Amino acid sequence: MRKGATLSRRAAHAAMSPRHRKEAMTRHHKVFSDILAKPKALDLVDTAVVWPLSDVALQGAMQALGEQLIRPILIGPRREICALARGLDLDLKGAEIVDAADEAQAAATAVALCATGRAEMLMKGSLHTDQFMRAVLDDATGLKTHRRISHVFVLDVPSYPRVLMITDAAINIYPDLMEKADIVQNAIDLAHVLGLPNPRVAILSAVETVTPKIRSTIDAAALCKMADRGQITGGVLDGPLAFDNAVSLKAARIKRISSPVAGRADILVVPDLESGNMLAKQLEYLADAEAAGIVLGARVPIVLTSRADSAKSRLASCAVAVLLAHDRRARPGGLPAAGAHHV
Repeated sequence: MRKGATLSRRAAHAAMSPRHRKEAMTRHHKVFSDILAKPKALDLVDTAVVWPLSDVALQGAMQALGEQLIRPILIGPRREICALARGLDLDLKGAEIVDAADEAQAAATAVALCATGRAEMLMKGSLHTDQFMRAVLDDATGLKTHRRISHVFVLDVPSYPRVLMITDAAINIYPDLMEKADIVQNAIDLAHVLGLPNPRVAILSAVETVTPKIRSTIDAAALCKMADRGQITGGVLDGPLAFDNAVSLKAARIKRISSPVAGRADILVVPDLESGNMLAKQLEYLADAEAAGIVLGARVPIVLTSRADSAKSRLASCAVAVLLAHDRRARPGGLPAAGAHHV
């Protein structure tokens, strides 16, 4: 009888038009709504917005101001920013403009504002990510800490019952073991800020058993042992786990995997940037997921958005960064919490 009911639901879903199928999935988005509600009672955070010279970059910054999330400091050529705002019929009231002649100067100026405490957040505008991150990672004037800088996608997947985080899918291309330890710790610390006191961390690979032929399985086993010995703290780690048994209890049971993480992961740690980027985008485009992007491990939270991001995704990225900024106000020195570190 259950099988027949399942077939009926599938048939009904297949009979829907593509628009109605998408609407049916979209109705189940809930994670971002909760995230956007969290900063409502908090003070606005001064945010350096680097080179907001595209429609989406400027509108996104001003919309975040309208939602009472940030106070934008728009850094770029004043005349062009104002002209773009006029063309978009956008009121820049409440935003500050800092004149900068080119992208490199804008990025350096924004990083300096964050380094001196004038801004508590950094947001990428329409410049290329490499140009943006070059200023952040500069050894002399950048925003590096004892932690490896890493990126986390915070995903709202309609078919998944909780927030899902994927790391690192944007900064570290082929991280080694110690870099992965920082990537894991950064994600755990973010999960705490989002209200997950003991997040479940799945270290992904193609298989569930440790084999010398697949390096990611060795790294996964080592990371779990590092957590056992207190080198990574604040979460429950397990791996190697394949994607199916990290997010599906049914798959984990079929493969007889007994684990507090399998089937209910909060954080997915991918082997490398390529696999992580593909996984995140597959969830976005095939599972109707919405994704917020945040860079961690620096002296301030960094909002790293894509030109293809929806307005809601941009706002969610800002909201996550605002929560991080307020959390750091409570920490001595405003730096990431203690834990694994990369030398």
